Amino acid sequence: QVQLVESGGGLVQAGGSLRLSCAASGRTFSTYAMGWFRQAPGKERQFVATISWSSGSTRYADSVQGRFTISRDIAKNTVYLQMNSLKPEDTAVYYCAADDSGLRSRSRYEYDYWGQGTQVTVSS
Repeated sequence: QVQLVESGGGLVQAGGSLRLSCAASGRTFSTYAMGWFRQAPGKERQFVATISWSSGSTRYADSVQGRFTISRDIAKNTVYLQMNSLKPEDTAVYYCAADDSGLRSRSRYEYDYWGQGTQVTVSS
């Protein structure tokens, strides 16, 4: 049973930083891609970033490129999302997801497992 548990969300002022963590368990993730998505009230869940568990190669949404960094710690089975220069429009619930195909897709429909989400609120 795959479990993904996010943490690290909170309230921050515009221009500030947060680091989200996603602790993964229940499977060997060496062939997986891990992703971060976010969903604001009344909007669809959107892609933020993804990383290959094996190679560490990454992809980002244009809206966060240069401000957010996704990384993983293989020994801890944990994926991180470092968020810098935060803007009010980054406010959303952030979800960690796992894709057993390892393709680093930008589509939420390709991801098989999801965490419960963590709230990020950026005040202006």
